[in-house]
Amino acid sequence: MYRQEQIAEIAENQTLEFLNKDTGIPREFLSSIPQIENFATIITGIRRCGKSTLLLQLFKNETDTVLYFNWEDIRIAGFETDDFVRLYKEIIKQKVNILFFDEIQLVPKWEIFVHQLLREGFRVFITGSNATLLSKELGTHLTGRHLSVELFPFSFSEFCQFTRQNADDEAVNDYLHTGGMPEFVRTRQSYIIQQLVEDIITRDIAVRYNIRDVEALRQLTVYLMSNVGNIVSANKLAGMFGIKSASTILEYFSHLTNSYLVDFIPQFDYSLKAQTRNPKKVYGIDTGLVSEISLSFSRNTGHIFENMIYNHLRMKYKEILFFNKKGECDFVIKEKEKITQAIQVCLQLTDENFRREYDGLLEAMNYFNLDEGLLITKNETDVFQKDGKTIRVVTARQFLSNSYHPV
Repeated sequence: MYRQEQIAEIAENQTLEFLNKDTGIPREFLSSIPQIENFATIITGIRRCGKSTLLLQLFKNETDTVLYFNWEDIRIAGFETDDFVRLYKEIIKQKVNILFFDEIQLVPKWEIFVHQLLREGFRVFITGSNATLLSKELGTHLTGRHLSVELFPFSFSEFCQFTRQNADDEAVNDYLHTGGMPEFVRTRQSYIIQQLVEDIITRDIAVRYNIRDVEALRQLTVYLMSNVGNIVSANKLAGMFGIKSASTILEYFSHLTNSYLVDFIPQFDYSLKAQTRNPKKVYGIDTGLVSEISLSFSRNTGHIFENMIYNHLRMKYKEILFFNKKGECDFVIKEKEKITQAIQVCLQLTDENFRREYDGLLEAMNYFNLDEGLLITKNETDVFQKDGKTIRVVTARQFLSNSYHPV
């Protein structure tokens, strides 16, 4: 429990530090942030991807009416539910109406406090680095009173703007290796990524979920980052890294996903039960993370190239699956219960792989009755037409810059 003076001092210091931050480059996501009266806006994403900077950009002309409070500040490590009363008094005293709360879910009954603020007309914005810890409490006091969105590391266009590069093939290669975590892009220092991943594994997962064998969790994380673009199975991993059961592996998968380190995408099946049961492909949330954590970057460039394309799709679409029947198609996009796109990814087309890539994409197009399909390569372009179907081959630069056009 804290005294009123302590809460006031911390709130003032945090808000001042927040408002003095560099606003950085305008994020493309800025115009998509929902703002509705009496609704809390919740922004989640991996640590250090720019969530608080995004909020600063959103209200850069209204700084006199903002209060920022971050619950990961060591000075308030003992913040309790009763301390919300003193924080409320400080909010009233400062006469602000825009509230930025970072990692508030660390405090029990936070959602009751937020609900009260919404009823009184405050504009509340909440940021957090875990996909479910926020949502678990939302189903009670904040039902119908919140809007949730996700922020990701820099897109290719943002990366080029931040690094002041032209959006050319050289920039694509840089983006492939570096990814879009702002601080890492700026410094290119490996320790930035190493420390970020360590914080997520230890603080966000091991401590939060009472996992004792942290080293096993580390080894699993490295394994997954080293196998992006591959199918992984909890049953096959059981027994590795000292983790005995498949159910424990699945729990770790869930924690890593909810912390925005990795994603798992399912194989398409009309049976949702089968789709849930089937092994899944794994991808890192950022290629910079993959390149720094993976044990096999140099011999895994093709899969990391595929991961880069996945990250771009993930910023736009909620449901991404892969297709695997006679042949395989890397990504199919599901919108409103219907597959709308089929996308194949190949770093470089050769005589040895062309038929496999082409046939797999065409099979998916026929299966879902799609007239057009996309084959993304590093630097090749072409158009193939067969039986009323069109396959367009585009470069990664064209795709990431949204500069290709359907036939």
